[in-house]
Amino acid sequence: MPDELLDVVNDDDEIIAQEMRSVVHRRGLLHRGVHVFLLTPEDRLLVQQRGRHQETSPLALDCSVSEHVKAGEDYRQAADRGLAEELGIQAARIRALVKFMMSYGPNDNEICQLYEGRVDPALVRFDPREVEGIATYRLDELEALIGNGKEKISGWFVQLISWYLGKPSGMKVLRTYTRDRLLLPAGNRRRRVF
Repeated sequence: MPDELLDVVNDDDEIIAQEMRSVVHRRGLLHRGVHVFLLTPEDRLLVQQRGRHQETSPLALDCSVSEHVKAGEDYRQAADRGLAEELGIQAARIRALVKFMMSYGPNDNEICQLYEGRVDPALVRFDPREVEGIATYRLDELEALIGNGKEKISGWFVQLISWYLGKPSGMKVLRTYTRDRLLLPAGNRRRRVF
């Protein structure tokens, strides 16, 4: 993966410096990231299998989109860029659900925002250099995959799904933007929010 310049932040999410991603991860500096959950019209979550050349969790199941926030970007800009680069989706209607802090692994400490939106999977044109493939799952299917431990799933995706379902997670929630989610944790019933 090519190196990129990231904003380094403090615990209050204020930019205090800029460093290359390799330095940020080597030194364990706090930086920003985004994730997007895209739900199909059938209330299934679009899940990507990370590309085989990804530095972290290659070939693992992951959020619809997961991105670092590059220096000078805000969270929404990074989410939009990730949707375009990873899935070929332009001008998606997404909304922020939660801002949180979490350790993604050794020396990988991030403040992130999770977004949620809708997608027609037929419109997705994923980049095969970044994404190995996509599939859609009901939330109960994802819970079963996580529970049986047979599939390779990124650690952060497990934590985000747990939070999304209202279960304990490794996320330190800093702010929630809405209490309504497109799917109710108790079942796959749609809530109209857009």
